[in-house]
Amino acid sequence: MNDSLLEIKSYDGNGYQPLVDYGTWRVAILRYLDEIQPDRITSMERHVETDEVFVLLHGSGTLLLGGNGAQVEGVFPQTMERGKLYNVKRNAWHTILLSRDASVLLVENRDTRRENSEYIEISEDHRKLIMEVARREFPGLSDL
Repeated sequence: MNDSLLEIKSYDGNGYQPLVDYGTWRVAILRYLDEIQPDRITSMERHVETDEVFVLLHGSGTLLLGGNGAQVEGVFPQTMERGKLYNVKRNAWHTILLSRDASVLLVENRDTRRENSEYIEISEDHRKLIMEVARREFPGLSDL
């Protein structure tokens, strides 16, 4: 196919990979990372200039929201369903749990980066809640 008509991209590696940048937006794929194992999650992030869209394509995923105040206000899990669009609003603290076979489509502003995002350490109580959610949502993680 002629590149001026159609561009085809895929990503089978681990982690976050931007695939298409155009104008002010970006489409990326997020796949399992050891850093987002439930027992390794120590912080949440939020984007101060933009929403971020998540679409589960394969596997299992749970978005973990922490409110939109100055501090994380709790751990509010949202089990993802394949094909549904989840728009995490600007300033919402969030992170994600993924099964090893998961693949998530992300749509975000092209300039979303560390410099216009915030990161916050979560409390031990919040980490315990994340572990509880992980055990419930991902029964195969019973050794956690």
